[in-house]
Amino acid sequence: MTTDVADSRGPQVPPMPQAPPRPRAATATPVPPIRVTPAALRNGILAVALAVTVLWAVQVEPSARLDVLFATGAHLTGLLAGYGVLVMLFLMARVPAVEHGVGADRLARLHSLGGRYVLTLCLGHALLALCGYAAHADTDLLSATLDLLGYPGLALAVVGTSLLMAVGVTSARAMRRRVPHETWRAVHLLTYLGAALGFVHQLAGPDVAGGILTVWAWSMLHATVAVLLVWYRVVVPVRQALKHSLRVIDVRDEGPGVVSVVMQGIGLDGLRAEPGQFFRWRFLRRRLWRTALPFSLSAPVRDDTLRITVKAIGDHTRRMRRLKPGTRVLATGPFGALTAHRRTKRKVLLLAGGTGITPMRALFETLPGGPGDITLLYRAGSAEQLVLREELEGIARSRGAGLHYLLGRSDASFDPLAPQVLRNLIPDLAEHDVYLCGPPGMASSATAALVRAGVPEERIHAECFTF
Repeated sequence: MTTDVADSRGPQVPPMPQAPPRPRAATATPVPPIRVTPAALRNGILAVALAVTVLWAVQVEPSARLDVLFATGAHLTGLLAGYGVLVMLFLMARVPAVEHGVGADRLARLHSLGGRYVLTLCLGHALLALCGYAAHADTDLLSATLDLLGYPGLALAVVGTSLLMAVGVTSARAMRRRVPHETWRAVHLLTYLGAALGFVHQLAGPDVAGGILTVWAWSMLHATVAVLLVWYRVVVPVRQALKHSLRVIDVRDEGPGVVSVVMQGIGLDGLRAEPGQFFRWRFLRRRLWRTALPFSLSAPVRDDTLRITVKAIGDHTRRMRRLKPGTRVLATGPFGALTAHRRTKRKVLLLAGGTGITPMRALFETLPGGPGDITLLYRAGSAEQLVLREELEGIARSRGAGLHYLLGRSDASFDPLAPQVLRNLIPDLAEHDVYLCGPPGMASSATAALVRAGVPEERIHAECFTF
């Protein structure tokens, strides 16, 4: 096992005396993008959930009868399940203020976790409603099931719940590995139909249909989420494609199995893409156009060009090596919150593993700072696996920034990301903000090591794109 640590720093030249600057005309300061913080998102979701619970509570009629108790529980779980479906759709609506403030990876994890609660609530609602009907009709559960399926509204609800269950099953980690991405995406679209059928069922229920104001509020909530979905997942991507006319202009080999794809368009400054963010790319060629692939920008936007750097790890990424200049590209975004706005300290450590170097390379070039303020640690198995090495070393020299390569395989005897190793490389590590991007296992172990090395967890900014 070998471990190589390289430090590249440019010369530090004392500043030359300068004449007082001439007055300049005032220029308009760009308006920073709106960002919803994770805390604001969580509080908003919980506040509306509380309002839904209050809506249920004010309609409860106290009773000790078994059928009424079952029905009351069914009403609460049904309302919360309906609201939960809306939250799941909203989290994946790609609203820029939410994506840029919370982060697409965190939204995806919230969506996945929330989906389990929603399915549990749906099943709980169905079971409680069935038990309540059986107790009220003094019949068995099988007869009660057959009776309830005779009502069209309830039959639609069963279909909607079954569709949501199918989405949940194919999204389970064990199944996701076995299901092709296109198949998973197609099944996932059934969520919209399941949500629509559930909405029709809810409008017929006593909790929503009991008053005009409640029907109006519930309908407006659904309409708002539907408009956001259509606008940001359909209208905005189409408008961007027509406006920017993005095409591939070059495909460059960067190393074994790694290529950079350079694309050029019109007015790309209007995208307001920040270093550290990513787009979902759809290359309009055979066997690629059906899938939107999430890749980070590996360089800042300049001269109306965008660049991504991709490692061949699957069928789609291997096909990207064969892209031809002139290929049309649909790019949706930008997404992600791993940007300069998270910075709280003067000194910053960028920690990358594998292809996680791509957003780090863009940040390495653009994060404001003087000599010694910015340091990049690049973790790789060997020197041959280093990507964009010449560019990184050129940036380090020109900025007087720190650049260290941590090479070699981790084992029980040595860990290149151990807390003591990190402290030896960066003695004042605890005074840094840390930006982290890499494979999930590396990111998890690096986060634990950084915390043990004295970095507060709130100053570790990570993003993982395996969603």
